[in-house]
Amino acid sequence: MVRQCYNIFMEKSFLFYDLETSGLSTRDDRIMQFAAQRTDMNLKEIGEPINILIKMTNDTLPSPSAVRTTGITPQATQADGLTEAEFCRYVINEIFTPNTIIVGYNNVRYDDEMMRHLFWRNFYDPYEWQWKDGRSRWDMLDVVRMARALRPEKIKWPVDDDGNPTNRLELITKENDIKHEHAHDALSDVFATLAVARLIKEKQPQLFNYLFKIRGKKEVQKIVNLDNKQPFVYASGKYGKDRNFITVAFPLTSGRNGNIVVYDLSQNIEQFLLQKPKDSKTLPVPTPTIKELAFNRCPAVAPISVLEKNDGWKKIGLDKKEVEKNLKQLLDHPEIAEQIRIAVEEREYKPEEPKDKNEATYFELNVENRLYDSFLPDQDRVRCEAIRNANSNQLADFHPNFIDERLPELLLHYKAKNFFDSLTESEQLKWEKYRRARLIHQSKYFLEDLEKQTNEGMDDFLIEELKLWYESVQDVDY
Repeated sequence: MVRQCYNIFMEKSFLFYDLETSGLSTRDDRIMQFAAQRTDMNLKEIGEPINILIKMTNDTLPSPSAVRTTGITPQATQADGLTEAEFCRYVINEIFTPNTIIVGYNNVRYDDEMMRHLFWRNFYDPYEWQWKDGRSRWDMLDVVRMARALRPEKIKWPVDDDGNPTNRLELITKENDIKHEHAHDALSDVFATLAVARLIKEKQPQLFNYLFKIRGKKEVQKIVNLDNKQPFVYASGKYGKDRNFITVAFPLTSGRNGNIVVYDLSQNIEQFLLQKPKDSKTLPVPTPTIKELAFNRCPAVAPISVLEKNDGWKKIGLDKKEVEKNLKQLLDHPEIAEQIRIAVEEREYKPEEPKDKNEATYFELNVENRLYDSFLPDQDRVRCEAIRNANSNQLADFHPNFIDERLPELLLHYKAKNFFDSLTESEQLKWEKYRRARLIHQSKYFLEDLEKQTNEGMDDFLIEELKLWYESVQDVDY
C-alpha cells in the first residue's frame, strides 16, 4: 500500500477507483480491497496509485465465488489491511479531497453504494464525500454505453458467446489491445477503466466532453424535466443487450425521492390499455418500459436531435415514425401517466420476512443495513463526529444520548469491530448475540457456494483458507 496526502491538489482532478468485495450485496457484504489513481483533467496520472486491503471482521463469511474471482482471502486482509475505522479516516482526509471527481466503472450503482454503507457503519456522513467542497462523481459504464450506441466508430466493441453486445471491462480492453493483466484485481481494473476513458476521449472527444459536462443533476434536468416534456436519448442497462442498452424515452410523471418516471418510446401503451387495472397497484412498475431516472446518478442522456445525423436512428435500431406514433398514443391517454404515478408512489420496499427465530434476531439487530431509513438529526451528527475522533479508552466511557434510535446499536457494532477492548462485559454478550445470528444467516449460502466452487475446480489454497476462516469465526475466544 502506498500512502500519500492529496491535500495539495486543490484544482479539479479525476480519481479513478474500484473495489473488490466479499460478495454482491451492497448492504450485507464488505469491502476487501480499495484501489485508486488520481489524474489531471487531461487524464494524466498524478502521484502514485493507492492499493489498500481492509480487514474482514469475524462477523462476516465471504462469498466463495467472490474469493475465487479476486483471489483475496479474509486472512490476507487480516494480515495486511486497515480496520474499517482506519480506512475511513484515511480516504476522507487524504483521498476524497475537495474538487475531486470520483470515477469508476458501474460505480454509481455498486461501488459508491458500498462506500456509503461503509461510511454509515463508521459514523461518517454517507453522502458528503460525493458532493461537498466541489466534489462530484461520474460513471464510465454509461459513457461506454452511449459511445457504443451513438459513436461506435474508431473503437472495437466486444460481443459475448451468443453474439450479443457486452460492455464487460475486460472484454473491451482485450478488443482494443489495452493492457489488463489481472481482471478483478481492483488496481488492475482502475488502470483498465482509465485506459478506456482515454480511448473514448481520444476517439470520440465530443461525446466524452458532452457527457462529462452533463453529469450533474442540474444539467440533466435541462434535458429531462416535466415542465417542458421532450423525448430524449437514454442509455441504461435496463434496456438490455438486444437494444444495445439505449432507447428514446419520454418524461412521464414524478417518481420517488425527486426522481422522474420515463417511458420507453420503443413500446406502445397497449399493455396498459388492455389491463384496465382495478387499482394502481396492479400496474407492472417498474419495467423496462417504465423506469425511474435518478438525476443524481449521472444518467447518460442526450437530446433527440443527436439521432438526426450520422445515421443515429439506424445505429440504435429504432424507427423514427414508430417512436412518434407511440408518443402520440401515450399523449392521447394522460390517465396512464396518472395511474403510473400513483403506482410508483405506493410501491414500498418490503424487507424479506424472517424465516425463523435466528433470522428475526438478525434483522432486528442489524442496524448496519438501515442507512436509508432516514437522515440523521443535526444533534446526532455532532455526536458522530465525537465518536469517530475517539480512541478506545474514550469510547469506553462515552455514552451519548442519541436522538436516532439506530445509533446506540450501531455504536456497539462500531466498537466491537474496531475497538473491542472498549466493550463492557454486557456489551460483549450483546455483540455476540448479533454476530452469531449474522453468521448463521450467512452460513447456508457460504457452505453451498463453497461446495459448488470446489466441484468446479477452485484453487486448493483458497478452499483451505475459506474452511479455516469458517471454523475460526464459529468459536471466538474473547
